[in-house]
Amino acid sequence: MSGPSIGVAVIGAGMAGRAHAAAYRAAGMVDGPELPDVRLVAVADLNARQAVIAARRFGYLRAERDWESVAVAPDIDVVSVVVANHLHREIVEGLLAEGKHVLCEKPLANTVAEAESMAAAARSAPGQQAMVGFSYRRTPAVALARQMVADGAIGTVRQVRAQYLQDWLADEKSPLTWRLDKERAGSGALGDVGAHIVDAVEFVTGQQVAGVSGLLETFVKQRPMPGERAAGTSIGGTAGVGYGPVTVDDAAVFFGRTEGGALATFEATRFATGRKNGMGIEVNGSAGSFFFDFESMNELHVYDGTVPARDAGFRRILVTEPDHPYLSGWWPPGHVLGYEHTFTHEVADFLSDIGSDRDPSPSFREGLQVQRVLDAVERSSAAESRWTPIPTS
Repeated sequence: MSGPSIGVAVIGAGMAGRAHAAAYRAAGMVDGPELPDVRLVAVADLNARQAVIAARRFGYLRAERDWESVAVAPDIDVVSVVVANHLHREIVEGLLAEGKHVLCEKPLANTVAEAESMAAAARSAPGQQAMVGFSYRRTPAVALARQMVADGAIGTVRQVRAQYLQDWLADEKSPLTWRLDKERAGSGALGDVGAHIVDAVEFVTGQQVAGVSGLLETFVKQRPMPGERAAGTSIGGTAGVGYGPVTVDDAAVFFGRTEGGALATFEATRFATGRKNGMGIEVNGSAGSFFFDFESMNELHVYDGTVPARDAGFRRILVTEPDHPYLSGWWPPGHVLGYEHTFTHEVADFLSDIGSDRDPSPSFREGLQVQRVLDAVERSSAAESRWTPIPTS
């Protein structure tokens, strides 16, 4: 890869931090506009040992303990923020104030007010790009579905079904983590995985969600504290084990209507026993339908409603051809891609946007829109599933 060099840092050395590091290293393999040479300069994490290990494994020049050091470093141009949700606003706004380009993981923030503040900070940073990390948009089959809707291949969109099903919390003995604490996570399944399907529906259909009615449920109200054994302090359950309250939702179900009039249903849960990463979307139009399941991420199933009934049926498209989205620079047809490639495509698009001085998508404005939908679902659930419009300003 030729061209100018760009210094990159990742704040957060956990699973998502590893995905971002690998993506920056692989971005040059994506076919398209010339990208700058990437230098992995620094990784920062409050866990100093984890940062040092990540620096060694992924080839960063150094490990940092805090985000402030990254913000003021003159050899860093682009920063990925992949830490707990409650830390996003302070870090992102601090980075923007120091002139960095920022890629922030989803959901953008814990609250609408925080997301509004971050979107305003991005607008006030001319020459700097800010993007939200909704990586599932960069799945080639999902990008192809968007193209098909835009091209009118299924006619007028009438109904949408979206789900994100996981089971990693189905075990009631799983420990209490930051993702189960509203102060740090903002919400549970709603924001963790529900945000992805809200964005996917808006991305694929090209229509924003205009209003919702929802219901949230917490099945397990308290969980064992991680690594703690405090005899006599249990709140309930196993004697001798310290327990703490779960303050977020375990599952969310809601329906809505898009600005174009389509009906949409959503389900987000971390309690779907047996389902590991069942992110899926189905769109029904006046002239056809399609459905997608991330656990078969290289496939899109399409129904053409214009052919005679004798010949009709869903057909499977293996989305690995060179003229499919993102595929021209990868492998021969039939050589499938994986989860990590969604991050690689995301980073390649972001670096291209920076090099072209082009506003990225999803922008912080789009991240704010998703935050407003999540907030409306919470308010609806608290008001006995009352219909709740999404603010547009």
